[in-house]
Amino acid sequence: MCDFFKRAITGVQALQPYQPGKPLEELERDYGIVDAVKLASNENPLGPSPAVIDILGSSMQDISRYPDGNGFGLKQALVSKYSNINLEEITLGNGSNDVLELIARAFVSETDEVIFSQYAFAVYPIVTQAIGAKAVITSAKSWGHDLDAMLSAITAKTKLIFIANPNNPTGTWLSETLLVKFLKSVPANVLVVLDEAYFEFASDAKYGANGYPDGLALLKQFNNLIVTRTFSKAYGLAGLRVGYAIANKDITNILNRVRQPFNVNLLALKAAEAALSDQAYLQAGIELNAEQMKVIVDGLTSLKLEYIPSIGNFVSFKVNDAASCYENLLKHGIIVRPVGNYGMHNFLRVSIGTADENSRFLSALKNVI
Repeated sequence: MCDFFKRAITGVQALQPYQPGKPLEELERDYGIVDAVKLASNENPLGPSPAVIDILGSSMQDISRYPDGNGFGLKQALVSKYSNINLEEITLGNGSNDVLELIARAFVSETDEVIFSQYAFAVYPIVTQAIGAKAVITSAKSWGHDLDAMLSAITAKTKLIFIANPNNPTGTWLSETLLVKFLKSVPANVLVVLDEAYFEFASDAKYGANGYPDGLALLKQFNNLIVTRTFSKAYGLAGLRVGYAIANKDITNILNRVRQPFNVNLLALKAAEAALSDQAYLQAGIELNAEQMKVIVDGLTSLKLEYIPSIGNFVSFKVNDAASCYENLLKHGIIVRPVGNYGMHNFLRVSIGTADENSRFLSALKNVI
């Protein structure tokens, strides 16, 4: 009998499947709990925009047809929103994860190296090892990216660097000054992917004179920069899966050569376009997140629990026994996210929910600890 595990490439053999947050249905089924709260996957607690609901209803009759393979309507909506980009600079994906994989497959071979930080997004090692490339993991600095360490790790074999800003699962961020200094030091033939999945939450706040940067504003200055964003977080479309990358047109041309035909479905394209049109909904979500982030961190502080300051829509906090705390929170009907797979064995990550959800979480956590 064939040993198919040994037939897989070495990088894939070393991987573990991506572990998503526990679904509500699974918790309710396993524990017999009703009205559980899921604060595990950094989703928008407001649900989708009313504009999205309306367009999905009117678009259902079209699902027997293939979507626009080029996604012209959504691309045009993005160009209208971000006046400093062009249609030919956009690559659409089935979530930003899809775009991250496209970038790796298009530019990295098994003889190349990919740099990313300790405690960085779990998809980076997956897309790196899946193509047999070498993952170079640099040590974190205060739970975030150590840009000097990343620069020191660059070799003649380095093809790609992943940077999440803010970072998931730690919520840490890089200022514009630090990021620009780093980009100026990276060789022009090394691609830098700036993963801005939580951009909308982070960009709402200003952090001193050298605040949180807008990656799109840096594209004209750095031809080797690729910025990725998603509709899964602030725009509330996690279940439909749509994200995008913006880069110079030469990079985008390459990405579209390996992109699967119709990789973004019809309903996702329509919903994302509608979501962009509803800025009141977006702002409401940003304001709720800022307000309830304070509630969560104040609650953690009152419980004397260490946490990592975050500008995303989540917070990672430290407990004595993360596995036990996680399981006991499940029994209280609260789903958070274990992050032991990131090497953060004493931490749990909680997404920012509604006022009621966060109150229930803090009450349960107080009982558990």
